[in-house]
Amino acid sequence: MMKHPLLKAATIKNLPEKVHVHQFNEKAVRHTRSLGDLLGLSRSGIHLVRVEPGFETTQFHFHHHDEEFIYILSGRGIAEIGDGEFEIGPGDFMAFVQGSLPHAMRNPFDTDLTYLMGGNRNDIDICDYPRINRRMYRVNGIKTYVNLDDVHDV
Repeated sequence: MMKHPLLKAATIKNLPEKVHVHQFNEKAVRHTRSLGDLLGLSRSGIHLVRVEPGFETTQFHFHHHDEEFIYILSGRGIAEIGDGEFEIGPGDFMAFVQGSLPHAMRNPFDTDLTYLMGGNRNDIDICDYPRINRRMYRVNGIKTYVNLDDVHDV
């Protein structure tokens, strides 16, 4: 049965947040409401995310196959994109195509950083974490990783 395609603001506000700690960065703690999942989206992920002061969003990374976007709703943060750092705030938008510059965000400010995050969910993705020299593989929802020193050409 198809789900109704509308989530009202009051419903979203009352949804419980799931706390997600990144598998490679214990300082990356996101409080997430997965909006798309509630409406049955399977090929796209759409999440309302809140990051408390002093925390990060993820481990510095880029995707080989998935694309993702971030739209800042409230608060401020620092976006690390490639070799640069940029202060971000409400109304700012970032989009990361396949093989984009590596990126992450952090919240060094005294209020929560809230943003809408989304992207596609390919059956297979490869994600590189250049600062910790790791590569993660996701195949049909199962994640594994290797150290890049252990990856060799065939």
